[in-house]
Amino acid sequence: MSTPAKPTVLVVDDTALNLQVATGILRERHTALAATDGQKALDIVAKRPDIQLILLDIMMPGMDGYEVCRHLKADPVTARIPVIFLTALNSTEDERKGFEAGAVDFINKPFQPETLLARVRTHLALYAQERHLDGLVRERTAALEAKTVELESTRLQVIRQLGRAAEFKDDDTGTHVIRMSHYSRLLAEAAGLSSDRVDLIYKASPMHDIGKLGIADSILKKPGKLTDEEFAAMQKHPAIGAGIIGRQGSELLEVARVVALTHHEKWNGRGYPRGKVGEDIPIEGRIVAIADVFDALTSTRPYKPAWTIERTLEVMTKDAGTHFDPSLIPVFFERLPDILAVKQQYGEESVAPVPEAKLTAVDVTG
Repeated sequence: MSTPAKPTVLVVDDTALNLQVATGILRERHTALAATDGQKALDIVAKRPDIQLILLDIMMPGMDGYEVCRHLKADPVTARIPVIFLTALNSTEDERKGFEAGAVDFINKPFQPETLLARVRTHLALYAQERHLDGLVRERTAALEAKTVELESTRLQVIRQLGRAAEFKDDDTGTHVIRMSHYSRLLAEAAGLSSDRVDLIYKASPMHDIGKLGIADSILKKPGKLTDEEFAAMQKHPAIGAGIIGRQGSELLEVARVVALTHHEKWNGRGYPRGKVGEDIPIEGRIVAIADVFDALTSTRPYKPAWTIERTLEVMTKDAGTHFDPSLIPVFFERLPDILAVKQQYGEESVAPVPEAKLTAVDVTG
């Protein structure tokens, strides 16, 4: 069984005899280091992270003990090391200045060896206890942070899986929610939103069509044009989605609720379910609308083949100011290389051209 290392104590005094006496008393139970002036003391402390206590004279040439102590306490690395002033000064004012500089105790010269050892032992024990508690706090903080990361990861996975569950009703791969969440992130970044808001939109956007769980497969999978009655039923899915998510007191879920409710609103007020106009539509809904439509148009759906990128951009440009926020479309196009890279990574990398005969108005319900 190894013997515990002796605690290291630094004694700082410009008088050789005082250093000899103090280090001699300490050496039996401690590793005693010595410095003859303030600057040397600071240099030693910088090189010896094992120092656990400092006995410091006040009256020294150049840098006095008060200044040395203030330097130590100003450095986060050395601020916690206890400093005991070992000095001939004994007035109340001297003690006040010492404690204000950061000292934990005063020992007046001349001193008894038993007094020195007792004070050193007490403050070493307090320092050891403080470091132990710091260690426990760090461990528990790290464990809490890891748990928080795990919970956040689980929550995000649940959101994505629920979003994919809805998409499986009209997208057998379920990759639409992955692509459009990345498109939403890229657009939100380019639009200058804060990193926190960008992250929320990225994480919440997969839930945009969760309301499709409440729509009949006969409507979602219908290969032809919807009847007026069927389209009216389809228009209910944003409100259904918002109702499924509800108001949970979570910022992430609130953004998901807003996205689900508003991603089919149109800039000119002719969208659904509430016919909101312009900037009355939350920015999250306006961003996701662009990402959602781009992916829906360039992907194969039961009611249409995939459109070419060129044709999709042409239509989206034409719809800026009617369907889409006109300020966001140019920003989306600026990030097009990144958007196409996402599209290639998560499927649909080859987009089939659409015959001109089919390039009529298509009502995108994706």
